Amino acid sequence: MTIKLNELRDNNGARKGRMRVGRGIGSGKGKTAGRGQKGQKARSGVAINGFEGGQMPLHMRIPKRGFNNIFGKDFAIVNLGMIQKLIDAKKLDAKAVIDHAALKAAGVARGGKDGVRLLAKGDFTAKLNFAVAGASKGAIEAVEKAGGKVEIPEAKPAGEGKKATRKATAAAKKN
Repeated sequence: MTIKLNELRDNNGARKGRMRVGRGIGSGKGKTAGRGQKGQKARSGVAINGFEGGQMPLHMRIPKRGFNNIFGKDFAIVNLGMIQKLIDAKKLDAKAVIDHAALKAAGVARGGKDGVRLLAKGDFTAKLNFAVAGASKGAIEAVEKAGGKVEIPEAKPAGEGKKATRKATAAAKKN
């Protein structure tokens, strides 16, 4: 006996049809269609996760913890040991100035919308010049010991900005 592709089919009873609810009392799923009776949960579109029937929900009874500093800076943290590994693997150019863009291209500095901060973890021997947003004391010492240089741009004081220039022009107009 040969099997033809157009005659292939499942065994009888292998696939069960879906239950059609709300189709009369004789079906076994008539009247309430398996939803029980009455109330919010018998209706469609119910989403009451965490609702405790008027009692204060658990997530509101538990005390809040921690603090989120809205003025905190978001630095991508990079260890010197990791940079040394990239130099050894020739993924970073040792002659160029290492900055946020170079570290991002090498896949080390993830995130960090306010720049890169260097930390001194790991062994570091390469003579490199860095232009980063921040560095720990230990990292600066390690880079200078290896013969390199860390350049950190000075942050502008709060007064130096658009507001300060507007004030200066307004004062100049008065005189």
